[in-house]
Amino acid sequence: MNRIQPHTGSSPIPARAGVGFKPEHFGEILEGRPDVGWFEVHAENYMGDGGAPHHYLSAIREHYPLSVHGVGLSIGADAELDKEHLVALKRVCDRYEPGLVSEHLAWSTHDGVYLNDLLPVPYSSETLARVCEHIEQVQDVLGRRMLLENPSTYIKFESSEMSELEFLRAIVSRTGCGLLLDVNNVHVSATNHAYDATAYLDAFPYEHVGEIHLGGHAEDEGDDGEPLLIDDHASAVADIVWGLYDRTIARCGPVPTLIEWDNDVPAWDKLKDEAARANAILSKTSVRHVAAE
Repeated sequence: MNRIQPHTGSSPIPARAGVGFKPEHFGEILEGRPDVGWFEVHAENYMGDGGAPHHYLSAIREHYPLSVHGVGLSIGADAELDKEHLVALKRVCDRYEPGLVSEHLAWSTHDGVYLNDLLPVPYSSETLARVCEHIEQVQDVLGRRMLLENPSTYIKFESSEMSELEFLRAIVSRTGCGLLLDVNNVHVSATNHAYDATAYLDAFPYEHVGEIHLGGHAEDEGDDGEPLLIDDHASAVADIVWGLYDRTIARCGPVPTLIEWDNDVPAWDKLKDEAARANAILSKTSVRHVAAE
């Protein structure tokens, strides 16, 4: 089994808040060059050869570190990885040399059809073997370690044989990959399945976390009348998620943190304010960790 070492590149990601690089903000960012730690992009938006997206991203890459986040590899699918998609991802990474590359613990393809959703997997030994095989293939092709994101889930599988944390730990042990901890996903899943989000976070394997995501969610109601949260990335980070994030950073120390706002994208000042709130928590923890040393 190959152990891929973390790729440092020319611009590693700092332990500060970053934001998604959205077309709505291209002009303001390029003109003002705001004090933002880094930017993250979805790989699939840059798999073409040229055009405006590459023009703007190339300009940003001259001044900021980048993280590349994939949404289409379908790591958890019961099928072979799409080799053309994987090669296209490598082209993006080779072109922009991101400090971090990540994907979801989910599947989104079936019989050659791409489904516009990130669907959950059962936590079984069979799924574990398949996911690990796919991750090793990705890391071999990219020549770097990838991060795997914990999912937001809305159903449980009777075929699951282990907890989500046990599943994630086994993946890391077998593949040497890192983890992307989405704190909002933890809150969403914990609410939907009635377990304690703080207990989940207290047991998380922080030694493998290379990036954290914070995003918004929508509140709904299930068929049984119980609360149902939807991870929609269409609003500000909820106060309860900020509290979980504060607890997380206090345990693991400063980690690069993305404000994930992909739908109903706000004005740049609003997004910048969210990043500033994350930076305040990161800075407070940095001081605390230095004082303890």
